Amino acid sequence: MIDGHGDDIYSYEGIRMNFSSNIYAHADLSGLEAHLWRHLYAIRSYPEPSPRSLEKMIANKYGVDADEVLVTSGATDAIYLIAQAFRDRKTYHVFHPAFSEYEDACRMYGYEEQPDGAIGWLCNPNNPTGKVMTEDSIIEASTCHDFLVMDQSYEDYTMCRLPQPDEMLGHCNIMQIHSMTKQYAIPGLRIGYITASASVIKYLRQQQRPWAVNTLAIEAGKWLVAHRGKVIPDLRAYLEETRRLRDCLNAVEGVKAFPTQTNFFLCTLEQATAAELKAYLAKEHGILIRDASNFRGLTPHHFRLATQSPEENDALVEAITQFFQQR
Repeated sequence: MIDGHGDDIYSYEGIRMNFSSNIYAHADLSGLEAHLWRHLYAIRSYPEPSPRSLEKMIANKYGVDADEVLVTSGATDAIYLIAQAFRDRKTYHVFHPAFSEYEDACRMYGYEEQPDGAIGWLCNPNNPTGKVMTEDSIIEASTCHDFLVMDQSYEDYTMCRLPQPDEMLGHCNIMQIHSMTKQYAIPGLRIGYITASASVIKYLRQQQRPWAVNTLAIEAGKWLVAHRGKVIPDLRAYLEETRRLRDCLNAVEGVKAFPTQTNFFLCTLEQATAAELKAYLAKEHGILIRDASNFRGLTPHHFRLATQSPEENDALVEAITQFFQQR
């Protein structure tokens, strides 16, 4: 899917506050920016055909072998690579609601949907709900499929314990997708990676095109891993602010904000559509939200928000209150 994702700020003018992307919007990236500025000369040369230098650093971080890590040009690139590589399996199943690209990638490569499809896809923490599955539930789900792809793109936005690569490698049919884009709040630098058994990674590597990850993305990834970059200063406080924002929204008549275990959550409107609210907020207040109606299983009344600063959150609540007052 090209259109229909969040963070479509390029479609609007005058946006001042962006609640549509699940990525933390106030990250201090000054250290990374300075490092990349000093290494701009690197764009004069080709990147590594396969970014093995970064893969070794990620492997050391988790205490796994470098042959169990494959770096990709973002999590979405990993999704399409997996769908392409295992297209001979022919069937898939997505645990909905979920990121649309799982289904789109499978359809692109001719899969058919079945409840017990050969390739199972789940997002943990879930996008768009923000809910987290237990490890036991994940292992149980994996028994129903030849392979289970677990997208952990938002693993750094929850206090819940999530399965780590070194723990999952014993389950040879589980692949984990990780997103440095989300982890370090660098959506413009597409960089992610897959962790799985060495045999699965070897097979995926054979399907990956050369120079799949650009030079600056590789350099950024190496710097971030080496410096153990942390973009959210206090995750516990950030999630507490998420709870406060939800409580404030639930006090607005006509809005229901659902529970979450991350910094983002779903809401629904009683007497308006998400498209109407999105258009109003963008035009009248310079605020961008995510219309979630195109998530399978949701309705035209669903929208998704990601917590921002307390001041921005209060402005959002006031703007939504005004939306209902003027109807």
